[in-house]
Amino acid sequence: MTSSAPASAKAFDSALAGFTRYLTLERDRSEHTVRAYTSDVSDLLGYASTHECTILDDIDLALLRAWLGAQHSAGHARSTIARKAASVRAFTSWCERHGLIESDPGRRLKSPQVPHKLPVVLDVAEASRVMDLAAQYAGDGDPVSVRDRAILELLYGTGIRVSELCALDLVSVQWESRTIRVMGKGRKERVVPFGIPAERALTAWNDIRDEFVNEASANAFFLGVRGARLDPRTAREVVGRITQAADVPRLAPHGLRHSAATHVLEGGADLRAVQELLGHSSLATTQRYTHVSVERLRSAFDQAHPRAGDN
Repeated sequence: MTSSAPASAKAFDSALAGFTRYLTLERDRSEHTVRAYTSDVSDLLGYASTHECTILDDIDLALLRAWLGAQHSAGHARSTIARKAASVRAFTSWCERHGLIESDPGRRLKSPQVPHKLPVVLDVAEASRVMDLAAQYAGDGDPVSVRDRAILELLYGTGIRVSELCALDLVSVQWESRTIRVMGKGRKERVVPFGIPAERALTAWNDIRDEFVNEASANAFFLGVRGARLDPRTAREVVGRITQAADVPRLAPHGLRHSAATHVLEGGADLRAVQELLGHSSLATTQRYTHVSVERLRSAFDQAHPRAGDN
C-alpha cells in the first residue's frame, strides 16, 4: 500500500457514507436494499484498495470487470452477481453526479444474464390444505398457533409482502371495510381488501393479542412471543413449517404472495387490479403471473387433452 493509503481509505469511506445517505434519505430504499448495496460497494472499494487504487478515479471499467470476475470465482450465483453489478453502477453514477469522479465507468458494466424462473406456486387445493392445517393447529386455542393462522391467512388472502405484514399497526386494520392499509416499497401506501376467512383468523388473533403485549409491543398488530413486533424471520419460519407439514412445496412468504396473485388472475381479475393489489410500480412485474397461469394451463392441457401429445 502506498503512503497515500490513509487518505484514499478516508476518501473511500466518505464516498460510501454519502452513497448510503443517498439511498436512505433521497431514494428511500428499504433497510434490506441499503444494507445489500452498501455491502457490495464496500467490497468493491476494498478490492480497489488492494489493486493500487488510491483515488476514486482510479476505479475503471477493467477493475470493475475484474471485481465481478472475482465474485464469479467465489461461487456467487448469477442473480447475486447481477445485484452486485447494479449496486456498483448506482454508486459510480452517484459519484459522477456529485463530482467525485470525472466519468462513470459503471455505465458500460454489464450484468450476467439471469435465467428467468417461474415462481413456485400452490394450486388452489394445496393452498386450502395449508389454511385448513393452520386452522387445525389453532383449534386448541394456543396463542402462537392462533397468531400463525392469522399470518398465513393474511399473506395468502391479500398477497402482501412479509415486510408489509410485520409493519402493520393496530390502526392498519380497517375492520368495517375488511381492508388493511399497507406501507409498501418506496413508502407508497395502498389499501388491500381481505376476505372472510382472513377476517375470522385476524379476529381470533386480535382477541388474544393482549397475552403477548408488554412494554415492547407499542402499536404493532402482529407480535412475537416476547412481545415485540413480529420479526420477518419468524414469519418465514411459520410459513415454511406449516407448508411443509401440509405436504405441499415448502414455501417462504413470497410463495404465498405468488400463489395469491396467480389465483386471483386465474379467477378472472384484471391485470391492473392485481398490480394495485400487489403494489407493483410496473405492470411488467405483474405480468409474470400471467406466464405462471399459462404454464399451469399448458400442464393441464398436456395431461388431459387426448391430442396434446403425438399419439
